[in-house]
Amino acid sequence: MAKKVAKSKVPAKKATAKLSFDSAVLVKKLLAEVPERAREVLVFRFGLGTSAERETLEAIGERWGITRERVRQIEASGIEAIRNSRAFRENESGFSELSSYIEAQGGIVPEDQLLAGLATDEKSRNRFRFLLVVGSSFFRERETDEFYARWHVDQRTAETVHTALTRLYSTLDDAEVLSEGEIINRFLEELKDVNAAYRNEEVLKRWLSLSKNIGSNPLAEWGKAHAPAIRTKGIRDYAYLVIKQRGEPMHFSDVAKAIGDVFSKKAHVATTHNELIKDSRFVLVGRGLYALAEWGFSPGVVRDVIADVLKKKPLTRDEVIEAVKKVRYVKDNTILVNLNDSKYFKKSKDGKYALV
Repeated sequence: MAKKVAKSKVPAKKATAKLSFDSAVLVKKLLAEVPERAREVLVFRFGLGTSAERETLEAIGERWGITRERVRQIEASGIEAIRNSRAFRENESGFSELSSYIEAQGGIVPEDQLLAGLATDEKSRNRFRFLLVVGSSFFRERETDEFYARWHVDQRTAETVHTALTRLYSTLDDAEVLSEGEIINRFLEELKDVNAAYRNEEVLKRWLSLSKNIGSNPLAEWGKAHAPAIRTKGIRDYAYLVIKQRGEPMHFSDVAKAIGDVFSKKAHVATTHNELIKDSRFVLVGRGLYALAEWGFSPGVVRDVIADVLKKKPLTRDEVIEAVKKVRYVKDNTILVNLNDSKYFKKSKDGKYALV
């Protein structure tokens, strides 16, 4: 069976590009300019036939009993024939429109975003991918450890953006979380030489999405992509975000419901509770109530919290209650019952409590 190239993972969405030409008609005209063998290779390579699957050089070579390198040569000769053809010259305006569209998107655009903006279905995206490869004014940068695959029409701008993203990443602390406005302002500080026409929020966010190392969470907070507050891999991460968004302790059942409401992710109450128990980012502060450890809450039963409070200095009953209630959602009587346990706490003549 022929080996196939994986499809883009970007979900189909309404195309935003308004182009005057029909991509299917243009591609048909261009393919008519090359010999049959080269045309077949291009159709298989770019998924331009009845199937939208794009095949590898190896798969095509296996079909015809020729080497991968020979298939590559046929593909290259076909593209060259198109670029030298009358149909190519007569349709320069279409390629100019594509170039203008990319410039309007920021001059350098992630490949998946670019194709999703040009077409709503895979076959149509394949046609635009083919046109980008054939067009002499478009340049594709391969995916690397630092960046996703991207297309650009301006080498200088592309280099400026790449450098700025690398520098921006180096300024971020491992656990730092920034609002969208803050990350954009930081990014702008690294983009001093970029064309002023590109200095708008949508372009800047598009450029930020080029980086594999910088990411955002569903709450539009930004930071290093691997940071716990940014990556969202499961119920624990979604729970962290909803509690953080609420800004106060939440019952585990409310956390499960909020995950569904905010992120449209199905979260069973029991599963959510189990995940909260296992993760040190969450602290049980009342009956089923969980807070974030980063808010200053510490783990342990009420007696443990009282002990932590009294380690610093002896306190009166009211002072103990006030200190405990800052980190625990419990009733005064619950605190007093634990405070009067003579195994752990003692009361001095001046009315203050201390550890035994």
